[in-house]
Amino acid sequence: MHEFESLSYTLFWCGLVSIAISSVFYMAATWGWRVVVRSAATSAGSVTITERQPLPPIIGRLGTASSWLGLGFLLSYMVTRSLATGHPPYSNMFEYLTAFGTLTCGFYVVFEQKYRQRTLGSLAMPLSLLFLLLAQTLFSPRVQPLVPALQNNRLLAIHVACMVISYGALTIAFAATALYLLQSDANRFPRLPRGRLLETLSYRAVLVGFPILGLGIALGAYWGNIAWGRYWGWDPKETTALVTWLIFAGYLHARSLAGWRGKRAALIVAAGWLMISFNIFVVNFWVAGLHSYAGN
Repeated sequence: MHEFESLSYTLFWCGLVSIAISSVFYMAATWGWRVVVRSAATSAGSVTITERQPLPPIIGRLGTASSWLGLGFLLSYMVTRSLATGHPPYSNMFEYLTAFGTLTCGFYVVFEQKYRQRTLGSLAMPLSLLFLLLAQTLFSPRVQPLVPALQNNRLLAIHVACMVISYGALTIAFAATALYLLQSDANRFPRLPRGRLLETLSYRAVLVGFPILGLGIALGAYWGNIAWGRYWGWDPKETTALVTWLIFAGYLHARSLAGWRGKRAALIVAAGWLMISFNIFVVNFWVAGLHSYAGN
């Protein structure tokens, strides 16, 4: 299995570099500009005019190509990592954060393909890159034996997959929300999508992530009964995941039944994503609980 471990790490680095390149292209396509010099004829003769214009469309297309390339590398990493370890590739923090970055990239390219909005990549892809960099810099990629609680591979695959898939979708919701808060209904920046479209993109991403998150929590309770002899124990990680689900449930309720739109609804989505970040980056490291092994 050593050859698969080495290959998986090589594929990880290829994916990370591709995601970094795509992040640069997307940010340049959204915010970059070039100086164009042209001549104009007037009654007094010819004058030179300089103006700033967006970078050519090929920059955005290069961002799309490199994001698909990065996704291909990262999915290949997950396959070879599974072959090297004999279990799904999200049993420790290196694997989990890498899967988080991969799923964020995956959901982004799907949303770009469906809604033809590359500007979302200027935030979504840097977030994907951030998760990959945190995995590489903070945690060891070495293959390690599973602790006993993680040795039920089928439940590990389904439960943790649901959680990381939902978090990937909800990260896209957060990216759209953050751009909406920047753009607002006043449409401050002509190079960003209109505020209403960003709000709609965020809502549709929540519709994807919310039920998968609920399924992941339910499967986690079932797994907890097998591993620890109880369905629910108010473990910090369990509790934080439940609070996250309740925040997004409140968002959907407020939007559908109370008619909340705009900044109020966007702030709920942002709060939900901050709770996801708290769960991953605070609970795992500084709060003791039955899920503390996840910080390995």
